[in-house]
Amino acid sequence: MSDHSSSSPTSRSRSFRALLRQVLHLQEPPQRTALAFAVGVFIAFSPAYGLHTAMVVFCTWLFGLNFLALLAGAFVNNPWTIVPILGATYWTGAWLLGRTETPTFNWDDLSFNGIYEQVVPYIVPFAFGGLILSVIGALVSYPIAYRLILRYRPSRGVSTTPPLPPHDQVG
Repeated sequence: MSDHSSSSPTSRSRSFRALLRQVLHLQEPPQRTALAFAVGVFIAFSPAYGLHTAMVVFCTWLFGLNFLALLAGAFVNNPWTIVPILGATYWTGAWLLGRTETPTFNWDDLSFNGIYEQVVPYIVPFAFGGLILSVIGALVSYPIAYRLILRYRPSRGVSTTPPLPPHDQVG
């Protein structure tokens, strides 16, 4: 008979909860979770559209940050907020660079070259505005996330389930 058949449902439940805690990084300090969320918000306002999820995965791998907190922050930019974020990004950059012209688009030439020529003049204000709003968003979101985590995360002394060993000590 295998060892799995002798394990009780209670021990399996505790083991699942320990695994869930490790995946959700519930054992990490609230400052680190708030930092992961703030980095995610930075990514949300980043002008690198199409690369946000890759940036989340890269930051998780490079800095060992909480993937779910990063992803939640990056999802500040979503289908309901993308148009206001795009507009705010461009207008912030244009205002800071002293540009006053209103963007126009010629719908008569929808070739790749035609669209490219129409978009190029707006790339610098868009990228600059995205950088500025990324920094502001991260700075504003960190203290908000930190306070919410402190308020809603149970204190460390409540858990009776020990955390799983680091992955390099398993096996």
